[in-house]
Amino acid sequence: MEQPTDARTRILDAAESLFAEHGFDATATSEIARAAAVPKGLLFYYFPTKKDLLASLVGERLGPGKIDPGPLIEPGNPVRSLLNLSQKLFRVQADSDVLRVIVWREQHSHPEVKAKLAAHRRALHATIEKVLAGSLHIPVGSKRLRAAALAWGAIVTAPPLEDGAGETRPEDLTALAEIVCAGLQAD
Repeated sequence: MEQPTDARTRILDAAESLFAEHGFDATATSEIARAAAVPKGLLFYYFPTKKDLLASLVGERLGPGKIDPGPLIEPGNPVRSLLNLSQKLFRVQADSDVLRVIVWREQHSHPEVKAKLAAHRRALHATIEKVLAGSLHIPVGSKRLRAAALAWGAIVTAPPLEDGAGETRPEDLTALAEIVCAGLQAD
């Protein structure tokens, strides 16, 4: 028998949807409670303020923390390893395209979101560094490894252009991975 979704999860789901549709400031907590089918008091039990709700939403649902780099590493093939990581990251992000809208919209006006986004980027860069370090057969300096991780992080997290032309094709992603890895291994 399937378990009903718990109230806290329903609140986060409702907030995610409503924040993406209307924006954080334009969404009332009463709307979130109604959409989650919970009393407003229960919403405040879990999240004392609406900003706490936003911070929890971003902190819990955004991030490469769900990604174990080990299975993505192909020793001797850093390009393939980066592509493996990217595929996994895109699957995780696809689980919450709505959340991406919230993050890009709210990061400029809400320090909580900006802080969670910064933590997300640090975790992503650390994951990329682990994947690269595990796939290389030659030693690479930490500065160069960090620079490659920053570059790859920027490539895979750039927001799409509003006209839809910002989607990166698989062959472009492969070429970009080849460039990053060539620069990483250059003398």
